[in-house]
Amino acid sequence: MFAIKAEVGDPWAKSFSFTAQKTMYGGKQIAEGDTVFVFASENDGGQGLCARGIVISAEATAKRCGIARQTPRVSLIIRCTALVKRRLGRSELKPLKEWNDERPGTELNFKLYRQATNKVVGISDKAAAFLDSHF
Repeated sequence: MFAIKAEVGDPWAKSFSFTAQKTMYGGKQIAEGDTVFVFASENDGGQGLCARGIVISAEATAKRCGIARQTPRVSLIIRCTALVKRRLGRSELKPLKEWNDERPGTELNFKLYRQATNKVVGISDKAAAFLDSHF
């Protein structure tokens, strides 16, 4: 399972398209058919978790010439399968800072909000179940 934090123009859209998104924490393994939780980035005016969907297209972005260290990037098209019913964003996850407590909310805080950048991340089954409880 995966989560993406990115700029989301319409959080109620039937599908989402993301171009050249940074990948971290196993996010580069995302593929067609995978479940993904969509977070509308608060840095871009979003409210946090907004949708769950299925990846209908995943394409690795080619690295640029002349740059030694590059984070792998991926372009995605996601079909929305559910809209969030209960808020979950930076303000709800921020208090979870005990990085080794193995709580799913702490994992999400670490992977999505420890760094401000938008990204695609791999998440554990526990984190996915926690996110599912918001739908």
